[in-house]
Amino acid sequence: MTAYVFPGQGAQFPGMAKDLYDNSEQAKQLLESANAILGFRITDIMFNGTAEELKETKVTQPAIFLHSVVLAKISDSFEPNMVAGHSLGEFSALVANGVLAFEDGLKLVSQRALAMQRACEINPSTMAAILGLEDKVVEDICASIDEVVVAANYNCPGQLVISGSHKGIELACEKAKEAGAKRALPLPVGGAFHSPLMEPAKEELEKAIDATTFSQGICPVYQNVSAQAETDIAVIKANLKTQLTAPVRWTQSVQAMVADGATNFIESGPGKVLQGLVKKIHREADVASI
Repeated sequence: MTAYVFPGQGAQFPGMAKDLYDNSEQAKQLLESANAILGFRITDIMFNGTAEELKETKVTQPAIFLHSVVLAKISDSFEPNMVAGHSLGEFSALVANGVLAFEDGLKLVSQRALAMQRACEINPSTMAAILGLEDKVVEDICASIDEVVVAANYNCPGQLVISGSHKGIELACEKAKEAGAKRALPLPVGGAFHSPLMEPAKEELEKAIDATTFSQGICPVYQNVSAQAETDIAVIKANLKTQLTAPVRWTQSVQAMVADGATNFIESGPGKVLQGLVKKIHREADVASI
C-alpha cells in the first residue's frame, strides 16, 4: 500500500515550485488562483524571494502548502491508500485526499499562519530539538520543570522537539544534556508551536474550521493528534482544531500506517525531510518523492 506524506514548516527554499509553474498549465492556474485568494503574489516570493523573505509567517505556510498540493494535483500517478502530513502538512494532505477544497485549504492555512503569528506575539516562546534521548526521558524532563514546556514533535526515535516558554526551554535543554542527550538545540522559530501557548491561535482557527465545508475523503488521513486512520468528518475536524496545542505524533503515525499495510511512502512537497524520518522509524520502508 502507498502512503503519501506532506511536509511542514522548514521545507521552504528560494525558487520553490517555479519548475511546476513553468512546465504545467494546471500548476500555473492553481498558483495564479492562489495569488488571487491570498491578495498578494506569493509566487513572486516563492520564485524570486530570499530565504529570509520566505521565512515570513504569512508566506512560509501557504508556500509549502501550495508546493505540496500542486505536486499532488498535477501528478498522474497520485493514487493514495492513505495520507498524512506533518503539522502544516496535514492541511495539504486533507486537500490532496479530497476532504478540503483547494481554495478552502489555502484560506485555512493562511488564517492559521496569521493566528499563530499573533499567538507568538501574545506569548513570546520558542522550541528546541532534543537528540539522542528516549521519548519518556524527555517527557519526564518537561514535566519536572515549573514552566510551560512540553513535547511538541515526535519526529522519529531519538528526535523529539520540545516547545514552551524561553525559560522553560532553556532549563529543559540543560537537563536534557545532563541526562545524556547528544544535542539540545534551540530552533530558530517564532514561538512555541504545538503547546498550550498556542491557545489564542487555536480559538481563532476553530471558528475558521467551523465555517469551512469538509467532504468525505478518497482515503484515510492519519492525523497528528490521534496517530491513527481517520475517515469520520466530525473526528477529522475535532482533531484539526486540537492540532495547534497538541503534539505532532509523527513517529506514531508512521508506525500506524506501517501496521495498516503501508510499504511505500511518497513525499509530496519541497525537500526530503519526511523521507529521512520515515526511514528512521521503519527501515524497510520504500521512500520517494513525487
